[in-house]
Amino acid sequence: MVEEKKLPERDLQNITLRDRKKLLITGVHNVDSFNEECIVVDSELGIIVVRGLDMHINKLDVESAALDVEGEIVVIEYLDQTVPQRKSGFLSGLFR
Repeated sequence: MVEEKKLPERDLQNITLRDRKKLLITGVHNVDSFNEECIVVDSELGIIVVRGLDMHINKLDVESAALDVEGEIVVIEYLDQTVPQRKSGFLSGLFR
C-alpha cells in the first residue's frame, strides 16, 4: 500500500498590512516582477499588484507560499477580468 503524503492545510489567501509599512501575502505562486514602486504577484486567487514607495521583498518562502514586503504601501489590487462591470452609473439605477 502506498502512503500518501499529506500537505499541511493552509488558507488559500491572506493579505495582512500593518501600518502601511509591512505586508504579508500568503497563497503566493510566483513574483512576476518587482521594483521599488511596483510588485506583481501570481497568487491562488489571481494576479495581485502592490504599488508603493521604497518597497523591497524581505522574504519569499516557497514552502509556505508567503511573501513578506516592506516599504510605503499605497495600493493593493487584484487584476481580475471576471468581475462584471456596471453598464450604467449608480444614479441611473435610482431613476428607473
